[in-house]
Amino acid sequence: MTAVNPIQRRKLYQDVVERLMLRIQSGEIRPGDHLPPERELMDVYGVGRPAVREALQALERSGIVEISHGERAKVVVPTARDLILQIASGTRHLLQSQPDMLDHLKEARLFLEIGTARMAAQKAGPQDIEALRARIEDQRAALTQMERFLACDMAFHREIARVSGNPIFPAVIEAVFQWAGDYYQPLVRAPGAEQLTLQEHTRLVDAIAAHDADAAEQAVRAHVTRSNELYRRIEQERAHS
Repeated sequence: MTAVNPIQRRKLYQDVVERLMLRIQSGEIRPGDHLPPERELMDVYGVGRPAVREALQALERSGIVEISHGERAKVVVPTARDLILQIASGTRHLLQSQPDMLDHLKEARLFLEIGTARMAAQKAGPQDIEALRARIEDQRAALTQMERFLACDMAFHREIARVSGNPIFPAVIEAVFQWAGDYYQPLVRAPGAEQLTLQEHTRLVDAIAAHDADAAEQAVRAHVTRSNELYRRIEQERAHS
């Protein structure tokens, strides 16, 4: 008789990870604390050095601990940015292997940016507006420096997400820009795109400053939709090149 759901054999390092996580979650080992030495972990859990090291590497990949050469692993508090950027390489591979995913990413970006723009219009104070206008001026000053212009563009959208007050939104916005980087960069290199981007950003900040959530949504929708149309044109040109 064949088992319908056979029990999967766990690897030793997975047990070590689970037990260390229980100690971290219970507060026995707190953020900033070093984990016990490898030899102690080997003795406590009855495993060899390879299992301990593989467990520590798994925790490091998850952003739970950091490992410095010559020092014991230390528990850290991962930020939203750290956690989201961990899936960057996998996301890029997904976009390259499944082109339809790019449309889903663009749709997700529009949904997210509309939401953060509306929240910014509701919550922005004078200092927030000043910071947003400063981001536009930074970008204007970088018109002849393409890499810096791109960085300033992302910083502008990240600043709007920051005003929302939710630390996850800025991290997601930054990740979306990085994931779609190969497609995004040609947008600001298109003839006249730089000035048009600055105009659209200014219109969006004006709406946020007026605390007009509907106008902010319209501004960001026009901005991102224009970008999506350029995405489509670039994809068609690549397909025929």
